[in-house]
Amino acid sequence: MRFAKHKGSAGALEAHHERTKAKYASNPDIDTSKSQNNFHVVQPEKSYLQETNSRIAVAGCKTRKDSVRFIDTLITASPEFFKDKSKEEIQSFFQIAVDFLSKKIGKDNIFAAVVHMDERTPHMHLCFTPITNDGRLCAKEIIGNRTQLTRWQDDFFEHMVKQFNNIERGESASVTGRRHIPVRVFKQAVHLTRQAEQIKTILANINPLNAGKKRDEVVPLLQKFFPGMENFETQLKKYRRAIGELKQENAVLAKKAEAGEKVSVRRQLDEAQLRSDYENLKQFVDSLPDEIKRQIQQKTKDTEISL
Repeated sequence: MRFAKHKGSAGALEAHHERTKAKYASNPDIDTSKSQNNFHVVQPEKSYLQETNSRIAVAGCKTRKDSVRFIDTLITASPEFFKDKSKEEIQSFFQIAVDFLSKKIGKDNIFAAVVHMDERTPHMHLCFTPITNDGRLCAKEIIGNRTQLTRWQDDFFEHMVKQFNNIERGESASVTGRRHIPVRVFKQAVHLTRQAEQIKTILANINPLNAGKKRDEVVPLLQKFFPGMENFETQLKKYRRAIGELKQENAVLAKKAEAGEKVSVRRQLDEAQLRSDYENLKQFVDSLPDEIKRQIQQKTKDTEISL
């Protein structure tokens, strides 16, 4: 269970949660052919913005420009946990999770809870307004500090394990000292790697007869790739310590995984893989012909001037 605070409009988030977009190029994990299997535990009656505004207005909350207006809660478990579970069992898992949050934050504060079955692992996005019992909009009081977040996780585990005794509590960040690496960073690595592979394929087929045509194909792709790569590098800097520690432990964790310790170790191995993905992408960038790099730089400058 993880919380993400939101202060402004929820348009993009709502489009993702409610699957109102035709395509999701930025998220390669989404299989839209399976989106019909998604389901709501709590169905929003209006747009997310209208839902939050109406609750804040009814409660008479005072707001500021930087007020947290709603919180997006991600709830999931390991792929191994969901393996071979029926639709009814999966529905039960997420309903029990909603029951837990309803007691903790107030049922009326929850305005949406949608379960995604069209990605690699079933997960739920539950959105709520952080309104206190005495009518204040205060995410800090409801969610709390790092110590309170650990207590949230403990309480959530105790609640869920009563119904699902094969659940294991993941290692607490307060124990490991690691900073959580968001799922979006992993997806960004996958997306960039796919872009790089597409560009490599085109470059591999260049010959004297088609050089100009192939170059024209590659340049637009690289214009999309380079900004994404730059953003990816920025994200990795934020989580350098976590990734570095996990890389050092990778050999030990691999042995544990082979021994059958899958639940917490598998995630850590995935995180350690980020460094390898990054190094492969850097090697790809370094291997690009200088002529193409200069062409991209010039096109970027021309775009900036025209803007």
